[in-house]
Amino acid sequence: MLLGKIFDETGFNRIPGPFFKHLVIYRLFYPTSKLKTTEYLRRYAQTDYNEDKIYRYLDKLYKDQKEQIQQIGYHHTKEVLGGTISVVFYDVTTLYFQIDDEDELRKRGFSKEGKHQNPQIVLGLLVSIDGYPAAFDIFEGNKFEGHTMLPVLDAFREKFNIGKLVIIADSGLLSSENIKDLQEKAYEFILGARIKNEKDTIKQEILSLELKNGQSKIIEKDNGLKLIISCSDSRAKKDKHNRERGLKRLDKQLKSSKLTKANINNRGYNKYLKLEGDVKVEIDYQKFENDAKWDGLKGYITNTDLSKDEIIENYGHLWKIEKAFRISKHDLRIRPIYHRLQRRIEAHITINFVAYKVYKELERQLKEKKSELSPEKAIEIVENIYEIEVKVPNQQKNMKKIIILTDEQRYLAELFGFGGKMRKTGKNRSPLVKAGLLATSWKMLHLLLCPGAYSSDHCTQAYAQAVVFVRPLHAGIRTGSGLTNCNEARPSFA
Repeated sequence: MLLGKIFDETGFNRIPGPFFKHLVIYRLFYPTSKLKTTEYLRRYAQTDYNEDKIYRYLDKLYKDQKEQIQQIGYHHTKEVLGGTISVVFYDVTTLYFQIDDEDELRKRGFSKEGKHQNPQIVLGLLVSIDGYPAAFDIFEGNKFEGHTMLPVLDAFREKFNIGKLVIIADSGLLSSENIKDLQEKAYEFILGARIKNEKDTIKQEILSLELKNGQSKIIEKDNGLKLIISCSDSRAKKDKHNRERGLKRLDKQLKSSKLTKANINNRGYNKYLKLEGDVKVEIDYQKFENDAKWDGLKGYITNTDLSKDEIIENYGHLWKIEKAFRISKHDLRIRPIYHRLQRRIEAHITINFVAYKVYKELERQLKEKKSELSPEKAIEIVENIYEIEVKVPNQQKNMKKIIILTDEQRYLAELFGFGGKMRKTGKNRSPLVKAGLLATSWKMLHLLLCPGAYSSDHCTQAYAQAVVFVRPLHAGIRTGSGLTNCNEARPSFA
């Protein structure tokens, strides 16, 4: 009821057929493989879905529906943002596959998940100012992340005919080639700067600023670029902690003789190592101490006309795209991916893309209603709300009752307007629905189904030979069995 309602309000109900809605909603409630999803739907929704049907639908989604899905998502985001999307955030992540052999797409590369032994793909994602997913694309697993940004931006701007667009991305996407391309294509941008990689004259100017906590300065660069430098005590504390932790790790490896000449590179804190003679490796403590001068300093490179405070504030919203990746990976379990064909991989990611869009719309509506519930908590509550439907022979209409058993369920039902008039069943009573079963007494079921019956005999006469269905409210799942006499028989729910 809740997520299905939001799915419809967002406009995705314009995608024909039941497959898409089922796959999106179940990604939020029961994120698992397509095989497990079909088993779940057969067991509880009494569908005739099987894995082959799901795979054929994924092919259809990729071929016929992906474009419409992206258009629906874009126009809904544009609407909730007041009619325009002018600022987007870009970042990449990696998604691994539990396979041994590479192919043209799934290749070994630098893994952000530490799965360097697994073939992977690179996923580039654009999100809007409030964290709504705007566009995505996938790339070969060994592709440098800096080469993914322009293709995604160009396709997004062309597809939706967007004029002015400000791009915000972290320093991992920074390269002279990217900056040149962004300027040539008239993009405005705010990128995280690698201030310790600047020219010596710029580095000296940065350190000569002697900034204190909360202060920031602008350094003018060539080609209309500005370098903004800010200082933060909290960042300085974190930088110092990370340096000291890296040094301890190196020291421990040195003492255990695990460091060799092969470790001499500029990755991470290995930059603090140097060769003594031909074979001896030791820590360069002078380099470690010199790095302390940079603790707390952060740089931003931009070609916008925004003030330095606006630039820093806008860049600070990058955490929203990090949240999108975190939720996609952990809550929606976008990976590991079990598909082999690129079209099905893209269809799988499209389903997760829409599931996250529904999640964000739930988050927005909760905030709009001034609720302190998180989307995760709201989903957890609605999972345990069930509906009972009684089909009575010789009656045209079935009786339906939504079972509201706790104060949390009642609050959510009233907040989003489902459930009708609520019947109180006791303050903070524990949920009676567990593991797909209605663990309640027959007396309770009698009261819920026969509120106008003054006696068991009356109820028996009214509902003899009735069929009872119990369905989780969130997706219209059906399960149940017939009951022959509601006074004497105790129904067993499958």
